[in-house]
Parts: sequence; structure tokens; C-alpha cells
Amino acid sequence: MSSLSNPVLERRTRHRGISAAAILLAAALGTSGCVGAAPTDSSEVIRLGSVNTLSGPATFSEAPDAAAAVFDRVNAAGGIHGRMIEYLALDDKGDPATATALARELVSSEEVLALVGGGSLLDCEVNAGYYEQTGIRSIQGLGVDPGCFESPNIAPTNIGPFNDTTLTMLFGSERLGLSRLCVFTSIVGSTAPAYREAIGRWSEITGKDTVFVDETVPYGAPEYSAPIVRAREAGCDAIVSNAGGPDAVGQVLAANQQGWEDITFLFLTGAFSAGFASAIDDSAAGVYVPAEFYPFTEANGVTAAWRTLMNDNDIELTSFSQGGYLAATFMVEVLEGIDGEITRDSVNEALATMQPIENDMLAYPYEFGRIAGQDYEPGGWPVVLRSGTNAWERASEDWLTIPSH
Repeated sequence: MSSLSNPVLERRTRHRGISAAAILLAAALGTSGCVGAAPTDSSEVIRLGSVNTLSGPATFSEAPDAAAAVFDRVNAAGGIHGRMIEYLALDDKGDPATATALARELVSSEEVLALVGGGSLLDCEVNAGYYEQTGIRSIQGLGVDPGCFESPNIAPTNIGPFNDTTLTMLFGSERLGLSRLCVFTSIVGSTAPAYREAIGRWSEITGKDTVFVDETVPYGAPEYSAPIVRAREAGCDAIVSNAGGPDAVGQVLAANQQGWEDITFLFLTGAFSAGFASAIDDSAAGVYVPAEFYPFTEANGVTAAWRTLMNDNDIELTSFSQGGYLAATFMVEVLEGIDGEITRDSVNEALATMQPIENDMLAYPYEFGRIAGQDYEPGGWPVVLRSGTNAWERASEDWLTIPSH
């Protein structure tokens, strides 16, 4: 390994359960594994950070891992105007108190210039007020909770589960012609109003209504027979669900057990994974998802640069790693455009005045102020999993977007 310092690598050991204090001390002493002595003077590095849920029942490690890979690549090429990027990605463990403490560690103690590439169950909701108070901006790799979409200081690269809910319902009713949509929402924290608003937005656009909305469907249920039976008895032709991973698999398997062959599932991006596809043999009438980024399952020029970097760094190809990659890529472009000293103030100014960045992995140009203000048309690319295929495929030749208000 080269003896040259690469501060970005310091953050990777934070994902391994070592305490933040111990890692910070190791970084200050230059004793983190085989990495050389890292600069500790903030004038020598561009210090960026993120608060992430890296352990617990739902994790998003691919987002900060992908962001770190981008920063590693930039450092290897000489940094930003000769300055290396130091990236500190910390684990809030899905705990509000920990998320609160880590935000203050990054912003006040570490004096990061911006937050980039994070993916957390609750960071935005817990810390948005603090970020506004201290004047720090965040390009989330994954916006998860409602606070990520309600703050002028936070502009995620993804459209989030609430816009995603409206999109999947629009695809089901307007593209697939489904008329009896039943909605399962697993509610965590204060997300219920945001999901209701997303469903209401679909109704406003289409003039249609759901058969029912069930907000009592739990995460991590041992099995999902009861809600599936209720939906079948109600005559639903589609189930809209915010379940992801094992929960989404459980809902499809419950329908299989009921012999329900003509039900369509309208899931969110959290269900769009190779693991989900390999776990499902019978997708009934199909599982559809509006992927928040250009489908990662498509190996073509749109995803080529991201795919190569992820493969080179052994990072899983997922929507989560797409979000982290794009967040870091956008931040690098903003930093490279700063003429003069790079400080928190100059980064904030650059984000506030940035020109829109076009990227084919997104349905819309990325512009911090408009994204933070939700002043754009969110879009996703519909994909489908059909019975017996174990592979996702595009269900549309173009992006599906939510019309402006």
C-alpha cells in the first residue's frame, strides 16, 4: 500500500463498529491501519461528513461507501485544487440521541464544510433544525424520513419514499389501468402524514380513490397473511406497499400461499434489488417499482461510470449506492467550481448559486435550491419483475414523472 496519506479511508473503519472517539483519536495520531498520517489541520483538507444508519434493522451503508469511493478517486487524481478530501461517515444506529450527537460532532467539532452522501432512517428529521441553525448544507445520498424533503438546507439526490409512493400509484392506475388500489403502509416515527399526503396527491392528479389504506401493516412481521386476505376479500387488483427487502418478499409470498395469481404489487425503490428478485419465483401479475435512479440492472452507458467504480471498490450495485455516488459527484463538481478559498461559507454560496447539473441517472437536473424547495418534477424509471424470471427489466421506455402542482 502506498505510504501517501489518503484521509478518505479513515471513515471506512467507522463502519466496523469502532467507537467514534477511538477512530478520531486514531486519525489524529495517524494510526489507522496502513493509512499514512492524515492531515488534522482543517486548512489542509476539505472535510466532509455524513450521518448514516449503518447498523440495526434497516441499513444504508452502500450510500456512504459509494460517496467515499468517489472521493478516493478524486484524491488519487490530486484532490480539489490540490487539497485532499477527508470524509467522515458515522453510524447513528437508527437511534435519535446518537444521530443528534453525531451531527454536532461533525458540524461543531470536526467543522465539516458540508454533509454528503448520507443515508439514515432519522437524521433529517432529528437534525434539520440544527443544520439550518448552524448554516450547514446536506446533499443526502438517500433521503428517507420526511425531514429530508422539508428543509432548505437538505437536497437529497433521490426523490424519497413519499414521491415514490405517488409515482408507483400513478404507474399502476394510469399506465397499467388498475382501478382498485389497496395501500399497505408500515409507519415508522412520524411518517404517516407524509404517506397520506403522497396518496392524496395521487388522488388529486387522477381524480381517483383507493379501496382502502391500511397503516397498521408492521415492519418485520413473521408473516403477512392477514392483510393479504383482507385485500383479496376487498377485491383489490393492486397492492401498493412501502415494504422493502424481506417485508416485500413476505407480502408476495403470502399472496402466493393464497393462490392469488392476478394481484399486481406496486412497491417502492426499497424493493428493487437483486436479492428480492432471486427470492421470488411467483410474482403473480407482476411486481412494479419506479426506480428512483436509472435502473442499475441495465448495464449500458448510462450506468457505466458508476458501475465500474462500484465494482472496483466491491460495493453492491443498488439504488442506494447510486444515490451516494451521485451526491459525491455533484459535490465534487460544486467544489471544483469554487474560485478562491474553500470554506463552509463558500461551499454554501456555491450550492445556492450552482447551475443545474444534468446526469442521465436522474430524471431531472440536480440544482440544490430547487431540490431542497421541492420545486421540480420528481421522476422514476418503472421496472418490473415477472413470474419465473428472477430478473428485473424495464417496464417503460422513459421516465415517469409527477406533474407539477
